[in-house]
Amino acid sequence: MESLMRGYQRFMERYWTENRDVFQALAAKGQAPRAMVIACCDSRVSPEVIFDAEPGEIFVVRNVANLVPPYAPDSDNHGTSAALEFAVRKLQVSHIIVMGHSLCGGIRALVEDNLTDDDDFIGPWMKIATVARERSFVAAHGVVETARQLCEHESIRVSLANLLTFPWIRNRVEHGDLQLHGWFFNIDSGTLDLI
Repeated sequence: MESLMRGYQRFMERYWTENRDVFQALAAKGQAPRAMVIACCDSRVSPEVIFDAEPGEIFVVRNVANLVPPYAPDSDNHGTSAALEFAVRKLQVSHIIVMGHSLCGGIRALVEDNLTDDDDFIGPWMKIATVARERSFVAAHGVVETARQLCEHESIRVSLANLLTFPWIRNRVEHGDLQLHGWFFNIDSGTLDLI
């Protein structure tokens, strides 16, 4: 915790002080990001760092394996869906980026079938990408490591397809007001590939 507090002190002394006007304008006028990024909560993959984004520039939601569930309005809790609704309907973002990454622990657990009945939330959440797992194993001819790598990409495609199940996303895409993108970040090399 000490390192986090020292980091906060450095932030206040340097970054916030140098960008005080930016923060005050964001406080006074609110946010108006043009893009939303759906990224993994993996600590090695920070969209703000990767894209060198300024405060207020991108609207970010992070979850396990950067998944988008299908549209399913009910009385349950839907953090990613709520963030999507806010970004699309309130902030009127014009781009949604699903950003996957290499060495994803959630995808590894899915592919290697390491999800257990003891998982309260992870197992059910990762079922969103079951079709990605199936497609990847077929394409990899059952080779687990190859299937894992393929599934990291295929899960992005599943999330992009799930975005279109949200009627207010599909409507904006069809009218040309919103574009969907799939990007893949390789932690080892720093490369960013389009999916």
